[in-house]
Amino acid sequence: MTERTRSTHESVRAAARQAGSVVELLDVMWEQARNDIPAPYIPASQLRVMYLVDRENGIRMRALTRLLGAAPPSVCRLVDRLQALGFIERRPCPDSRREVTLCVTGAGRTHLARIRERREQLLVQALDAMPAHERDALAEGLTGFRQALVEQPMLRRVHPDTAPAPTARDTAQSA
Repeated sequence: MTERTRSTHESVRAAARQAGSVVELLDVMWEQARNDIPAPYIPASQLRVMYLVDRENGIRMRALTRLLGAAPPSVCRLVDRLQALGFIERRPCPDSRREVTLCVTGAGRTHLARIRERREQLLVQALDAMPAHERDALAEGLTGFRQALVEQPMLRRVHPDTAPAPTARDTAQSA
């Protein structure tokens, strides 16, 4: 390994450690703020389902299961709970009687908006304490980071009939 490659790899690992540390702090902050969000309280596992269904409205249950990397019965129970709250709706799949699609309901969107608003308030407080040049650099860096995340194979929507063929990069990463 060349010195440049080692240096680049070390800087990537350092950035990954920093990002991980920030995610952990955000987890704690979100949990502490949960009482500020109107009822009902939604556990993190159900919130992940809502985020994914909101991002991919009309997602098939099978694709959601793959994205979560969970067993179908577990995902079904999560969706059942969200459906009982009126936040998720199951609909027949237009091209397969054996499958269902999932959509966030109006009540679900309203609840997500409240959660996101409260979280944004907390982030604004923290970001307001930063010097402007650091905040600007963070915003630029997060734009690239978000794009890199959504391009990760495990976050791509997975349709059995329309799944993209794996790229050489995907194949190399899984090897």
